[in-house]
Amino acid sequence: MFSFCWFGWAQEKPRANWRLYMGIASGIALLVCLLGVYLSIQSWNEPSVLSDNASFTSYVFTVNIEFLLAGIGAFILIRKKEKEYVAPWIAFIVGIHFISLASVFDDPSLYVLAALLVAISIVAIFIAPKLQVATSAITGIGTGTVLFGFAILGLIRYVSV
Repeated sequence: MFSFCWFGWAQEKPRANWRLYMGIASGIALLVCLLGVYLSIQSWNEPSVLSDNASFTSYVFTVNIEFLLAGIGAFILIRKKEKEYVAPWIAFIVGIHFISLASVFDDPSLYVLAALLVAISIVAIFIAPKLQVATSAITGIGTGTVLFGFAILGLIRYVSV
């Protein structure tokens, strides 16, 4: 779902010839999301890492801090008339939050996800002006692609268990 959302955010001011590919990527991401929802519903009563109270509490705390920091930062950037940095800021915070979630889910691959999202958030700031596109276009394409890749990884892990 988040991949789908990021590809949508990338539509702010991309190059015209990117739109078709972003639309296709959005559609594929939505289909993967719907498959994930179906599989989640099928496994609704199965235990998960979040069945443990300590893990669930850590997860909720991390996500709440993420939303708070992302919202405050976005608010400040918009108030300072720097809205082109909102998408990279959100991607940066999302990336950072995966560092703490790696221990919650006992999944070291989330460190890789964190590093990629943080790198995208920084690189987008420098690449977007050179390409004459919105920073959200670069951030959205990069973040959407990485999250899509990790969604596919999750599906592979799910079916191989």
